[in-house]
Amino acid sequence: MAALASLPPLPAQFKSIQHHLRTAQEHDKRDPVVAYYCRLYAMQTGMKIDSKTPECRKFLSKLMDQLEALKKQLGDNEAITQEIVGCAHLENYALKMFLYADNEDRAGRFHKNMIKSFYTASLLIDVLTVFGELTDENVKHRKYARWKATYIHNCLKNGETPQAGPVGIEEDNDVEENEDVGATSLPTQPPQPSSSSTYDPSNLTPGSYSGIQIPPGAHAPANTPAEVPHSTGVTSNAVQPCPQTVPAMDPDLYTASQGDVRLTPEDFTRAQKYCKYAGSALQYEDVGTAVQNLQKALRLLTTGRE
Repeated sequence: MAALASLPPLPAQFKSIQHHLRTAQEHDKRDPVVAYYCRLYAMQTGMKIDSKTPECRKFLSKLMDQLEALKKQLGDNEAITQEIVGCAHLENYALKMFLYADNEDRAGRFHKNMIKSFYTASLLIDVLTVFGELTDENVKHRKYARWKATYIHNCLKNGETPQAGPVGIEEDNDVEENEDVGATSLPTQPPQPSSSSTYDPSNLTPGSYSGIQIPPGAHAPANTPAEVPHSTGVTSNAVQPCPQTVPAMDPDLYTASQGDVRLTPEDFTRAQKYCKYAGSALQYEDVGTAVQNLQKALRLLTTGRE
C-alpha cells in the first residue's frame, strides 16, 4: 500500500481523537480497513468539534485527503463498499483484541501488550459509531476494557499486583483518553473497584459482536491481531479453549420451501446480514457461528420468520 501524506500538527481541539489516529497509523499495513474506519471516525468527530478555525480546517482537509487516498486504494474491498461488511469486520477485530486481553487478564499475565490490547479494543468500539448507535454489549465492553487498561497499568506502575478477571466498576466514573496506553502512560486516577456493580465479559448474551458467540473464558484465535509476547516457559492456570462444535442442521430446513412466503426488503437485508456475518466468522475459522448464521438466513428466506 502506498504511503499516505502526513498530517499537520494535531490542533489542541482534537486531542480526544489523537489515539484513534495513532491506531489508524499502526494498522495501515496490518489491516488497512481498520485504519480507514479509524480515520473516518476521527474525521466525523473532528467535524463536530471544530470545522471553522483555520488550523482545524487545514487538519481536516489533509485528513480527508488521506481518506480519499485510502478509499481509492481499497476500492474493490467489500468492507469499504458495503457498510454491513465493514461493521462486521471492525466488530470482529475489536472482539479479538478484547478476548486476547481478557484471557491474559484472567490468567494473571499482566503486561504492556495486554494493556494496549484492552485500550485499543475500546478505541475500535468508539469507531463502530460510524455505523450507528452502539449496542448495550458494545458499550459495556468499551467501558470495561478502558477501565481495565487503566487499572492494570496503574497497578503495575505502583508496584502492585492487579486483581485478575472481572472486578467491580463504578458506573459513573469514565476513564479519560489523554495518554498513550502501552507507549507512555495512562490516566493516573482510574475508577476504584467497587461492589456496586460487577461486569463479567463472559456473561454476555449469545450473539454479541455480530453473531459471534463467546464461550465463557474462550481464548482469542491464534491469529489475534495483538502481538502475543513470546512464551517465558512459565505455566499458568489459564482456561483452556473450548472445543469447537458445529451445530446440528435443523431438519425442518431440509424440506422447507418458500411457497407463498412474501419477503419484505427488510427480510432480504437481514438475510444478507446473516450471510455476511457467516463469512466474517469463517475468516476466524469459527465454523459453529458460520453455520448458525447461515441457518438463520435460510430459515428467514424459506419461512419469512427468524
